Amino acid sequence: MRNVLTLLLLAGAPAWAQSGETDLPDDIFGDTSTPQPTVAQEREQLLSEADSEELALPEADKRKRIIQTLQRKNFMKIDRFEGGVMGGFVTNDPFINRYLINGSLAYHVTEIFAVEANGTFSPDFGTGDYKPITEQIITNNEVTPDISKIEFYASANFQFSPIYGKVAVGKGKIINFDIYGVFGTGVVNTKDDLEALQAVGEEQAALTERQFHPTLTFGGGTRVVFSESFAARVEGRGLSFVEVIESTTLEMKNNFTVLAGVSFFFPGMK
Repeated sequence: MRNVLTLLLLAGAPAWAQSGETDLPDDIFGDTSTPQPTVAQEREQLLSEADSEELALPEADKRKRIIQTLQRKNFMKIDRFEGGVMGGFVTNDPFINRYLINGSLAYHVTEIFAVEANGTFSPDFGTGDYKPITEQIITNNEVTPDISKIEFYASANFQFSPIYGKVAVGKGKIINFDIYGVFGTGVVNTKDDLEALQAVGEEQAALTERQFHPTLTFGGGTRVVFSESFAARVEGRGLSFVEVIESTTLEMKNNFTVLAGVSFFFPGMK
């Protein structure tokens, strides 16, 4: 009897295996009928979740998370005029003090290149311009120093601004600045001090009191921009010209001036 049951079980095993009542070997991988998301779909889902988290943040936290690497320039010079008013003095005249009032108008062809017309006036205070050493020489030593006063000069110049930058001040306030060089040519008017020369009579009549001289101008400065239309400037400029001394002697003059003032830009930025 036992042998009969064993034979029956062995004969029914293949049919039982084919009936599907037992798990097939590929069932261990799970149900593969559902499509899996692609890498691009997973990325979009992650970005969507990040946006949702951003919207849920308080307004203060949103501002902290924004980082702008490229920003629009808040000041530009190209195709704009710059009018300037400055005051200063001649720094290297050993005998007299010369104070200067300057006006200029420049047109900025590009951000780094401009053409400029410049005019400067120097008021004459007579003996009030003398330095202490000059009064001592004239009064005590009875020597005649060579005193030639700049009355005014005008020049046409090229302006080159290769260096510029900006500084953050306070909450969101940006101050722009640049460093520029200036070179050009013009004319300067000088007046000889006949009193200091102690010239009288025919000698005084033979002297040329006022003279005009071609001059070279050169120098540089810095411009600090506080708004779209307003800036402060500090600069130094040299004047080189040949002067006739006592109507007979030629002498090279090199005057260096220091000026400070303000500039106004117009029209408005495009």
